[in-house]
Amino acid sequence: MDIFLAFMGFLFIIIGLVGSFLPVLPGPPMSWVGLLLLHLTKAVPNEMWFLVITLVIALVVFALDYIIPALGTKKFGGSKTGMIGTTVGLLISIFFPVFGVFGIIIWPFVGALVGELINKADSKTALKAAFGSFLGFLTGTFLKFIVAIVYFGFFIMTFWEYKASIFSF
Repeated sequence: MDIFLAFMGFLFIIIGLVGSFLPVLPGPPMSWVGLLLLHLTKAVPNEMWFLVITLVIALVVFALDYIIPALGTKKFGGSKTGMIGTTVGLLISIFFPVFGVFGIIIWPFVGALVGELINKADSKTALKAAFGSFLGFLTGTFLKFIVAIVYFGFFIMTFWEYKASIFSF
């Protein structure tokens, strides 16, 4: 059972890393579930404070991911339509990877710009708001990715420390 829990935990850690970039997956909470599954094994001591603190961090970052782009858009004079455009642009970059890795940067900006132009903003205001929305999106994504990477590191360190106990029968 420990091997299964460790494997599932690793799977959730990977999903959390991917979820840092995909808006449909809550990256840090998924990574936290991976940590939880590892700590549910008999081999790894259940460190309640560690799990509580990492859960709080995951939930705060999850909430900030919705707040930061809105603040960026608002600060630069954008609208909700610009934020929706950013998300649509991100989805386009995932399902139609025309520009490869750079698409995840280009399409959200284009989406925010189109969203602002649809909102009847002049091109200068639309460009400024699109930049704000894009900057907020990048900040939120970076924050989620950093937390997911740290949780990945915690998982690997803990797994490595208790690997003999996890694989003992």
